[in-house]
Amino acid sequence: MNLATEPDADGVDAIYRMGFTVGDHSARHMRRILRMFLVRWGLDALTDAAELALTELVSNVVRHVPDRGCVVLILRQPQGLRVEVSDGCPAPPRPAPDSGELDAGGRGLLLVEAVTDRWGTDPDLTGKTVWFECDVPR
Repeated sequence: MNLATEPDADGVDAIYRMGFTVGDHSARHMRRILRMFLVRWGLDALTDAAELALTELVSNVVRHVPDRGCVVLILRQPQGLRVEVSDGCPAPPRPAPDSGELDAGGRGLLLVEAVTDRWGTDPDLTGKTVWFECDVPR
């Protein structure tokens, strides 16, 4: 399902929402979609941070959600961008407590925190939504 609001004053949709069953290569396709919207919205400066954060959230779905199903929301906001990844797994995301320097994983949420302005998780009746926001640099 691909739902979009009415086009904004610039004729570019301010929201994109799509349901996916993700796999090992899904993040690449989602980055392309995200980049397209950022360019259209004139938010190119957010591309690197937003792509990295989205990749980490999608990777968490691949690793930790049994059915690998999620809904991705990309939302233009007055101050920048909000991205949400919702899934049907109620377990909250947590940084791996014992990630050593040589461990292959466990740093994804630390990266999200480092490259975004805000991030968080909101539980709901069927799972959770993990989100981040990136503000336009001034």
